[in-house]
Amino acid sequence: MQLVGKLIIKSKDKIIKFLSEESTGRISSIDKEGFPQIIPMNFVFLDNSVYMHSHIRGEKIENIKRNSKVGFEVDRNLEFLPSYFSDPDDASLADTLYISVVIKGEAVLVEDRKEKVLALNGLMEKYQPEGQYTPMREDMDVLDATAVIKVTSKKMNGKYKIGQNMSKEEKIELATKILDKNSKTAKETVKIMGFVMKNDKLVMKEDVEW
Repeated sequence: MQLVGKLIIKSKDKIIKFLSEESTGRISSIDKEGFPQIIPMNFVFLDNSVYMHSHIRGEKIENIKRNSKVGFEVDRNLEFLPSYFSDPDDASLADTLYISVVIKGEAVLVEDRKEKVLALNGLMEKYQPEGQYTPMREDMDVLDATAVIKVTSKKMNGKYKIGQNMSKEEKIELATKILDKNSKTAKETVKIMGFVMKNDKLVMKEDVEW
């Protein structure tokens, strides 16, 4: 139980930063037969709400009209830790470093044109930061052909696992193994764990708390 508590993200600022950086979220709505339908979506987090755009017709739209309660999830798989990091003979010790946020909330279809413009421009700014597009305006006909889904959070929980349950020596050992394995995400992972490289040596900059 002590470890479970350590996995909880306590900083709302960290959660918001994480949501702002991630490109794909998953919305879960309830279909007409009572089953959850999960769909990956582009999204933007604005004013404590999640906004997504969609075609005006579709199963998730009908689900939301019928039942506004939804789930929304975002995760980042930082690093797979192979079992041999701990024991060459025990495959059960394989693990993963990760960050995730789960929202339980109410979804609505935005009708207000001003709010629609805010959401759609927010999405463009996030996914096309280089610009080179005409910002949305309230008088554009395209607004009528575009659905904007807004999820207002009722419960928002984050979890992360970056070795915060380990001693300093154990974290250094793990970070060294991650760098030696040399995956595509290795350098970013050890940075998130709180390390920097100085003179080709790992240095713990901070004991990271979320």
